[in-house]
Amino acid sequence: MAEVRQGQAPQPLERKEFHVEFMRAFVDPKFEAVKTALAQVEEVAWQNYHEGRKAPVTQKAGSGFADPDYDLSVEWKATRDRLLAAEKRQKDPQTRSRVLLIIGAARNDGSCPGEISKTYRMSLWAKEALAEADIEVDVLDLSLLTSGYDLHIHPCKGCVSTAMPLCHWPCSCYPNHGARQTNDWMAEIYEKWVAAHGVIILTPTYWYQAPSVLKLMIDRLVCADGGNPDPTSTHGKKAAEAKELELKGWDYPKHLAGRAYGLVVHGDVAGVESLRRNLSDWLNWMGFIDAGQQSTLDRYLGYYESYAESHQNLDQEVQFQQEVRNVARSVAAAVGKLRSGWLSKPDAAITPVRPK
Repeated sequence: MAEVRQGQAPQPLERKEFHVEFMRAFVDPKFEAVKTALAQVEEVAWQNYHEGRKAPVTQKAGSGFADPDYDLSVEWKATRDRLLAAEKRQKDPQTRSRVLLIIGAARNDGSCPGEISKTYRMSLWAKEALAEADIEVDVLDLSLLTSGYDLHIHPCKGCVSTAMPLCHWPCSCYPNHGARQTNDWMAEIYEKWVAAHGVIILTPTYWYQAPSVLKLMIDRLVCADGGNPDPTSTHGKKAAEAKELELKGWDYPKHLAGRAYGLVVHGDVAGVESLRRNLSDWLNWMGFIDAGQQSTLDRYLGYYESYAESHQNLDQEVQFQQEVRNVARSVAAAVGKLRSGWLSKPDAAITPVRPK
């Protein structure tokens, strides 16, 4: 059996340290009026943290799981049931075709920048083109992470690097109530990906890379590529059991494979080509199908021009605006061919030599 290496994690917080951390969220003087009530809430939170109450509300897994008697988080079970329902709708030939538009910019006018992002405007052009093709559109605006109240995409904890079966589909790392890691948006985001027949990511380039709001989502989608749909098979996060299960042979199921994709990557100085390639490679790896040459776009807008006039520069890029619409049109065409059986990933039936 593979050894489970340990010794990195720091010691849990002591009571006084916990108090300091807990109260950081309540520095506004208005909370002084409920100081006694806060102290009561803090005491319960401390007990939950000390006891490690990650999933305080559970139910028996029941039939269909490796260990029907295992106590599953009701929150995880509800997410999993929604994904199964979404997958059923997605596969139903009677439903309308559906494309997920993802806005990868962190900027919106409801937070510090005070102005909408150019990427948001691009999403409107793509949405118009999809509507013309009678495609149902679902919009995921990741900038809500910067303006929404207590909304989070918590970071990936890297379970897959311990053993693939430890990475559950959907992710079971969150919520962790004992550690106050709650309000995780990914439960809804997984459902949006599953329900879609095609996905278009529109994103700016930040420092040669994907914006942090986009990268957080990307990392948390690792469970869609090889993840374990049955947490009872590892009895939650039992690393030794997960290692043993993987070493017996793991098939690395691709839970989102067979969907079409398009990309719009823009920037003003450098990095658009590499980011577009990285996103394409990632989606190809997950078994997505590119919608043709016009479905992936990288362009510089206002190259070395002022940020202050970036929207005016975009106004003048009439050809680029049409290119964005063509990305959407290409994905719409690909979705139609996929659903009619005329398009598939050419190597889908070939078993990879290195499935990881």
